[in-house]
Amino acid sequence: MKNNELSDNKWFAVVNPNAGNRAIKREWKMIHREMTSKGLNFDYALTEHPFHTLEIVDDALKKGYRKIIAIGGDGTLNEAANAMLDFKDFHPDTHLLALIPAGTGNDWGRMFNVPKKGVQAVKTVIKGKEFTQDVGVITYFDNGQQKKRYFINIAGMGFDALVAQKTNKQRAEGKSNAYSYLINLLTSFLQYKPSMIQVEIDGVKYNFNAFSISVGICRYNGGGIMQLPNAIPDDGLLDITIIKKFGLGSVLSLLRNLYNGQFVKHPKVSTFTAKRVTILSKKPGFMMEADGESLGQAPFEITIIPRSLRLIIGSWNSQ
Repeated sequence: MKNNELSDNKWFAVVNPNAGNRAIKREWKMIHREMTSKGLNFDYALTEHPFHTLEIVDDALKKGYRKIIAIGGDGTLNEAANAMLDFKDFHPDTHLLALIPAGTGNDWGRMFNVPKKGVQAVKTVIKGKEFTQDVGVITYFDNGQQKKRYFINIAGMGFDALVAQKTNKQRAEGKSNAYSYLINLLTSFLQYKPSMIQVEIDGVKYNFNAFSISVGICRYNGGGIMQLPNAIPDDGLLDITIIKKFGLGSVLSLLRNLYNGQFVKHPKVSTFTAKRVTILSKKPGFMMEADGESLGQAPFEITIIPRSLRLIIGSWNSQ
């Protein structure tokens, strides 16, 4: 199909059949039927291997599509966003991204009240409420090579990265289930040892014996943990939460307040906002995940591009 043959209203949907512990394999027919019955004009393709979303979306953009629907989890949405942001003719005024959730976390969708049920989320896409949010940019190292990645939710380091690594490995092997993340959370808690790291926040250097570091645009990760409770997704600032090494006496106090964000008031937690964050680790192997996808190792540099990606949302309230 040639570029000039595409209607401005035509969407391209990229469908990840492995998302949500392969729930999409059961739900795709219903979602497709709902999209068609509601008059949504779209073409689609199913992913077949890791990082296939990047290739599919890039190809769709080259063919002239400007409206992309990611049907999958946070990782599928992240790959679609990366393909769009890397596209040479990308501009937030002319390109639009939407999500129909089918993952196990759905943390970006939780931020913007996108329904968890795919069929219900179709109505959100059709309603078409738009929001232009900030985008984070990470540089990191993978097998000795420096790489770059965009993210639209949260990047987690240390403990968070270990949990994501375990979960992603199980998912790739087809061994994940509804309880995998919780089990990995508990086993990683027993296994992970805090690391001495240096964090430079807008030019000011700090040293921490850190259990975990979260840097992001939105508020939730890990299936509903309010890791960055004060994040505003279009204020041009990165929010940062650092959990320092803590003793057993602090465990219950921290855990019971993870889902309401009150844990950030604990004396072992520090929060910041910034436009640039760099992170150095005194030991090798300090890992990172972004939007739930395992990346590489420190040193990391994280910056922000204000209001640079336009998406379809359910609703957003800054309070």
